[in-house]
Amino acid sequence: MNASGPTPPAKDKTAFILANTALIAPPHVPEIRLRLADEAHDLWHRTEEELEAIGLPPPFWAFAWAGGQGLARHVLDNPATVRGRTVLDFATGSGLVAIAAAKVGAAQVTAADIDPFSAAAVALNAAGNGVSVTFDGGDLIGTDDGWEVVLAGDVFYDRDFASRLVPWFSALAGRGATILIGDPGRSYLPRDRLTEYAVYQVPVTRALEDAEVKRTTVWRFG
Repeated sequence: MNASGPTPPAKDKTAFILANTALIAPPHVPEIRLRLADEAHDLWHRTEEELEAIGLPPPFWAFAWAGGQGLARHVLDNPATVRGRTVLDFATGSGLVAIAAAKVGAAQVTAADIDPFSAAAVALNAAGNGVSVTFDGGDLIGTDDGWEVVLAGDVFYDRDFASRLVPWFSALAGRGATILIGDPGRSYLPRDRLTEYAVYQVPVTRALEDAEVKRTTVWRFG
């Protein structure tokens, strides 16, 4: 339970996020501050079963994952990648990568995630960083809204999910979209379709990963 009082019900998403997170700058992207879980908050310690009991899907939005941090760092350091272009941040979670794109001058940024808590997290985080981001809560796999750049951090962790992503990314790349992947070595990364762009050593928490620093690569899918 948060020290400030009883935890709001999960159905009140914004209040729940505010009560269960702290304002934190991810270590590899200190220019951006996000509402993230930390050890002082109960959310950090709850099991997936406990979260399900209170109506909360696994809170991927509450953590700055290595793939997203590496990809956001790359965007901030290479603003021409997105500047003046329409951008989709797929499986956005906290909105970290979308916010990075907006900060360096993307023409329009859509942050997409099927988790309804992500919508509230992205709204809070975008406002906190003084940028405008559009949120889309639909399953966008297989769709094409004409995005010029598609950014995706930490998406190749599941075999079935990866099998849906590869043909979609192939179609988008085939019509000219730039697709950049941030990945710290997830199991189902389609390496035969990727070109390495950059490598980062990203500090992470051992509670989430198997190390305190993850070697994270930004790849172009093609």
